[in-house]
Amino acid sequence: MGISALTPPTSPEDMVETVLEFPDNRLLIELCGEYDRNLAQIEHQLGIHVLRRGNRLTVVGEKGAREQAAAVLRSLYARLEAGRGVVAGDVDGALRMAHPQAATPEGEQIELFSPGMELRTRKKPIEPRTEAQKTYVANLFRNELGFGIGPAGTGKTYLAVAVGVTMFISGAVERIVLSRPAVEAGERLGFLPGDMKEKVDPYMQPLYDALNDFLPARQVEKLLAEKRIEIAPLAFMRGRTLSNAFVVLDEAQNATAMQMKMFLTRLGEGSRMVITGDRTQVDLPRGVTSGLSEAERILKGVNGVSFNYFTSKDVVRHPLVARIIEAWDADEAKG
Repeated sequence: MGISALTPPTSPEDMVETVLEFPDNRLLIELCGEYDRNLAQIEHQLGIHVLRRGNRLTVVGEKGAREQAAAVLRSLYARLEAGRGVVAGDVDGALRMAHPQAATPEGEQIELFSPGMELRTRKKPIEPRTEAQKTYVANLFRNELGFGIGPAGTGKTYLAVAVGVTMFISGAVERIVLSRPAVEAGERLGFLPGDMKEKVDPYMQPLYDALNDFLPARQVEKLLAEKRIEIAPLAFMRGRTLSNAFVVLDEAQNATAMQMKMFLTRLGEGSRMVITGDRTQVDLPRGVTSGLSEAERILKGVNGVSFNYFTSKDVVRHPLVARIIEAWDADEAKG
């Protein structure tokens, strides 16, 4: 395959080695992964080669990619030294968070996550995997009202629930309230079997899924029975004051402007509220203004309110999801 005329060939001086030494061979084996799959993931993403020689890893490639790979490998090794495991998602997160311009001097460990950024839940620790996610989590701790806006798969709801569970476990809040508009995406509630709870639960399932990722199933059931965790449609929030609670409104693009104002004014003493949504997936009837867009327009610049935006680069589901979103956006941009 020939070299593109648009891309100058790599100069020989750029193609040199960076040698990294890792003293604990057991941790080095974990760092490399089964059949060196972690190294293969880094090689594929950065276009470099990693060679293992004893307790050393030699990174071969262009300078910028070498520096990024070195930062990723050091950060993952530091994670293992701290007693935490490394799986494919952690490698992906390290790749997203480490940049060549942020490389540290030889021998220093790069710190991807600020102290206290790790979210401790009953089942597992949760960490932001992109810069946007890191800023989002920091803002949820810092502000009483936070917005997470962006496409599917970027961790908006997942991280919001993780922050809520962390604050609940620490005693910062007394309960968790999770809500969604029960808006049909091509289906009708009335066609579903069962009573109101059975009709509504399918819409709430993503919230149940997130909770079950962070808390044991029996504890979730117990907390739901005690009303210390509530999962309810947006319509059920009217007339309430939510005090000492961590409150999440998911799929907020499907709330009307009136519903959004109603929900935001439920915020009580000692509470925090997170609003998440995707402006490209509005299922409201034609001509009805999305409450998410209205809240964004009206509340920008209000003290104590943060807005965080995500793009396809923040998608942490299957890599194909990011490419689907990019292709869809490109098609819509054509008109």
